[in-house]
This record gives sequence, structure tokens and C-alpha cells, in this order.
Amino acid sequence: MNKLFFDIETLPASTESHTILQEIYDRRVSHAAPGKPVPPFTEYVEKSSFDGAFGRIACISYAINDDPVQTLSGEEKDILTKFWEIARKVDVFVGFNIIDFDMRFIFQRSVIWNVRPTKYLSFARYRSDPMFDVMYEWSKWNMQDKISLDSLAKALGFPSSKGGTIEGKDVAQAYLDGRIKEICQYCEKDVELTRKIYKKMTFEA
Repeated sequence: MNKLFFDIETLPASTESHTILQEIYDRRVSHAAPGKPVPPFTEYVEKSSFDGAFGRIACISYAINDDPVQTLSGEEKDILTKFWEIARKVDVFVGFNIIDFDMRFIFQRSVIWNVRPTKYLSFARYRSDPMFDVMYEWSKWNMQDKISLDSLAKALGFPSSKGGTIEGKDVAQAYLDGRIKEICQYCEKDVELTRKIYKKMTFEA
């Protein structure tokens, strides 16, 4: 059985999408409740990195079983195409918060770019196949008991993947600065850590 351990790093909407985002933002502002504070447009754009409709994938790091971690980067459509080619031979997809974020984001961006997935993956909850979501498997699907990857690593005695030159909040600026290699290295560390945690949780370690 082939297991794919993976993680993604995302970016805010490209400048080409700002006109559309401005229209959406203005509509939301006009419908906001009186007296309710409205974040500035710049903050709205920054948060688009969590939205598969307008955000973008900077890279996808992955490892199959015990193979070395590799990273897909470059043009987003090419990243998605290569990811789904790799996915053809995968039985279980393993990651941290992949049901609510990583895999959902990949599917949404695949639709945007018209890249047909090579696998049909059910997003049904309360199961560990074909997606083993480490975050939810740890909490046993208690939606009120979500834990961060960093906290779970520390609880299990693993070195944190954080603390390098880049963390999640730094990815967008690092991308603008051309520090793609550092972004990929940060993503790769999370994949390595996720694999260790998975093995610990499934008593394979």
C-alpha cells in the first residue's frame, strides 16, 4: 500500500485578480452591519492565501512511503498536473489538516486550472481512508480539540519544524523576494515531521 505524505504552501491572489477581489470586498463592505469594523482591503487580499478560489499554490512537498521528501514548484498548473500523476499510484494520502485545507485547496485549484484529478477522493469525515488527516485522527474528530502541528510534535517528543528562516506567515513575502528554495525547505520539514507523527500514532515507529 502506497502512502503519500504531503504538505502545501500557498500564496495570496495574484495582482491580476485584485480587480475581482476589490469588487467582492466592496460588496461585503456595503453589506456589513453598521458599526462592525471592516478589515482593510490589503488584509482581505492576504487572507486569500487560504481561499482556493483566488489563492495560489507555491509548492507541494511530498514523500511516498519511506522515500526522500521531494518538492514540486514552478508554474501552478504544472505543479497540479505532476501532483495528480504521482497520485495515480497512491492508496492513502497523509497530512496535517488536509481535509479542511491542503487537499481541498488542491482540488479547488485543479478546477480553476482545468487539471483533472486522477483520483476521486471522498472528503467524508470520521474515516482514515483514503485520507488520513493527522490533526483529526489525533483529536478523534473532536472539532473543539484541534491541535497545531508544532504542539503535537512537542507532545510526542519530536523536534519542531518551526524556527527556521521561514514560517507560514512569511511565505508570501519570501515568495516576492524570490526565496523559493527556502519556502520549499520549510514545506519539506513539515512533511518529514508529519511522517514521523503518523508512524508514532499508528505504532509503526
